[in-house]
Amino acid sequence: MTATTAPLLRFITAGSVDDGKSTLIGRLLYDSKTLLTDQIAKLEQSAADGGTPDFAGLTDGLAAEREQGITIDVAYRYFAMPARKFIIADTPGHEQYTRNMVTGASTADAAIVLIDATRVDFSDGLPKLLPQTKRHSAILKLLGCPTVIAAVNKLDLLGFDEEKYRAITAAYRELAAKIGLQADIRFLPISALKGDNIVSPSANTPWYRDLPLLPLLESLPAGLQDTAEQGAFFPVQRVARQDGSSSDDFRGYQGRLEAGRLKSGDTVKVLPGGQTARIAEIHTPHGKTDSAVTGEVLTVTLDTDIDISRGNSIVAADSPVAPVQAFQAALCWFDEIPLNPRRKYLLKHGTQTTAAKITEIAYVWDVDTLSQVESAAELRLNDIGSVSIKTQQPLAAAPYAHNRAAGAFILIDEATNHTVAAGMIRGGSEAGNFEI
Repeated sequence: MTATTAPLLRFITAGSVDDGKSTLIGRLLYDSKTLLTDQIAKLEQSAADGGTPDFAGLTDGLAAEREQGITIDVAYRYFAMPARKFIIADTPGHEQYTRNMVTGASTADAAIVLIDATRVDFSDGLPKLLPQTKRHSAILKLLGCPTVIAAVNKLDLLGFDEEKYRAITAAYRELAAKIGLQADIRFLPISALKGDNIVSPSANTPWYRDLPLLPLLESLPAGLQDTAEQGAFFPVQRVARQDGSSSDDFRGYQGRLEAGRLKSGDTVKVLPGGQTARIAEIHTPHGKTDSAVTGEVLTVTLDTDIDISRGNSIVAADSPVAPVQAFQAALCWFDEIPLNPRRKYLLKHGTQTTAAKITEIAYVWDVDTLSQVESAAELRLNDIGSVSIKTQQPLAAAPYAHNRAAGAFILIDEATNHTVAAGMIRGGSEAGNFEI
């Protein structure tokens, strides 16, 4: 299999400040020999001069990041191996930039949660994880990230102590159970700076017998394989007309197929109206096709004239996606101005934007105690909470846990035009005592 035909995996790094996320990515790129010649020369020169290779500098692109030594924006990097192509999102660890982490995680097939072993508090029995590790793990739970790799970093500074590694993994298992993280969780002992268990097995951890990081990433399934098996979900971005007054009138509906498959002849529904029709033709930028899969940009024609406009959705005839105007949702609040139920917001869902009202704040999650604060009157910057929402117009929606594209939305402050929150429409209650 060549890199051009290899499947794509999108993954992110998450965790607290200084856990080593940018260093891990730099080391991964270096050890996998996917850096440019001048980047390799710069790293090797710094090591030859007696310094420490600046792996983190390979992903910190903003001047402010290099000056402060922290990641602010999401840095995307692409690299390819013979068996796999990868897009990495290096996300910020600082609480102030949680919204940027949500952006990077929203399209990820996997997440590497870095845990700095030197900053874990062992003074009171079970190790205490940092608050941002908990917050990022909760966000990954909300976003339905399929795979989480809990990488215990900087073990070289603890002498590769197996007992402490096992204690940290036990603490993360307890956290995952408490927040209801349903992902496939893998554990990995590493030193990002020294390169232990990044590309090759480390002699310093003979007690660890599973895959190093790169082979593990190469073995993971890609998310698009799962969405292709869902019912078709095609939000209409634009209606294309040609020769509207002639007998060969063309009316095509353009957009991106966000989930499932479409084939010529399929029976579909148009939401929110619920009218049915059959797919007449499917056009791509490369020409006409009989079928299309998740992620493709399409122009679709139907065998029946239906009043369709931007914001409508074409879905499979048996799709669970349905029109809703009142629902519960989990919100990650991004704005310095707290959520105010009396304030006006716009809700953007797919290609549709409508006025929305927050009718209730059910609770806010306390990241330190992993408890629900039910008396909260507002959501503040970086808070995660559960709310009830009513919209002016119906949305073609489904629970986020069942369909990411149909269950995700953002809130926009009508007065400032700021994006103030990312939301996930909730399904039924889930197991565990943390319900978002």
